[in-house]
Amino acid sequence: MSIVDMQLGLDTVWVLIAAFLVFFMQAGFGMVEVGFIRAKNATNILTKNFLDFCMASIGFFAFGYALMFGPGNGFMGFSGWFLKGAESGAGIPLFAFWLFQAAFCGAAATIVAGGMAERMKFPAYLIYSFVISAFIYPLVGHWIWGGGWLANLGFADFAGSTVVHTTGGIAALVGTMILKPRTGKYRADGSPNLIPGHNIPLAALGVFILWFGWFGFNPGSTLSVGNGNLIARVAINTNLAAAAGGLAAMMTIWIVSKKADLSMAMNGALAGLVAITAPCAFVDPVSSIIIGAVGGIIVVFGAFLLDKLKIDDPVGAVPVHGMNGIWGTLAVGLFGRESLGLFSDGLFFGGGGRLLGVQALGTFSVAVFIFIAMGVVFKVIDATMGLRVSLEEEWRGLDIGEHGLESYAGFQIIN
Repeated sequence: MSIVDMQLGLDTVWVLIAAFLVFFMQAGFGMVEVGFIRAKNATNILTKNFLDFCMASIGFFAFGYALMFGPGNGFMGFSGWFLKGAESGAGIPLFAFWLFQAAFCGAAATIVAGGMAERMKFPAYLIYSFVISAFIYPLVGHWIWGGGWLANLGFADFAGSTVVHTTGGIAALVGTMILKPRTGKYRADGSPNLIPGHNIPLAALGVFILWFGWFGFNPGSTLSVGNGNLIARVAINTNLAAAAGGLAAMMTIWIVSKKADLSMAMNGALAGLVAITAPCAFVDPVSSIIIGAVGGIIVVFGAFLLDKLKIDDPVGAVPVHGMNGIWGTLAVGLFGRESLGLFSDGLFFGGGGRLLGVQALGTFSVAVFIFIAMGVVFKVIDATMGLRVSLEEEWRGLDIGEHGLESYAGFQIIN
């Protein structure tokens, strides 16, 4: 075996292991979301998470990969449907690269389940899941990772703060706005009622799984074992940002509410992970701590803002993924270093505002595109088959109404 063959084999195994870790994040999303909602809807949210990856796999195989990585123009790819004639373009076998990218696609799709939890029809969700996986997410991916117009401007998103998290978070925002709040979430005066999740231990397990899986998400995006320094930098930055986000969110909610809220701290850690996903390869560890800490603060006040606007996001998908996807992408323009692979230093390191301008243009363009595109998708679904379950089904629980079974048999769940 030649050195070249050995290098290819090592790179392939590295990317596949990373893909397996990102796939396992589906379990993390499932546990977080099921823990933060009521028991009567637990089976429903887990079914959505389960089918998300099924839909993403088929949709990304048939159409998504070609749109994202096929040769084309600055907006979309035009060839490689069902992987026929497709190429990886990443120095590793096509099938390994496809699996890694399909796992990312599934992660983007499943973010929305939490934001629209406890009142969305299951068939409507399946249609949404296929459309975003096969068509919407791949277009954004092509712009940034497939040689599209943002890539040509020098836009930097190492592992997907914009591609994955802003896409999923903004889709969750527009979806829950169209779907309207859960019955009983807001009082007549507009103040929110607390609807507590039924199982915080499960949510905590989900956060730990996601944190673990992020070591495939970010370091795996190197796509090669050839640069150990890069892999190590990405890994330490990922971990430090998560820790800082959890601490910052905990301290913020403790000061504001006088309670050390574990659920907010957990979302803070996830916010730190989302925020560092774009800049993890381009910043130093001290910057990653600052980026993660700001992300944790954003989660707390982002949740308050949504309640002020009467936007009901049961698990915090919008502040965690949408707001922090944008923040993390902008952070590249503030803390990024030219010596680490960017076309310019960030604003805080003397590089001026050009990099920040490109980052802002890119992430806000994606946010607007997703808001409009997914708004159309959800409106069409609503007009044809309906998005929301009946009031009776919502009160009884989607587990019985949609699936004919309970997560916790033998218990009568009232609300």
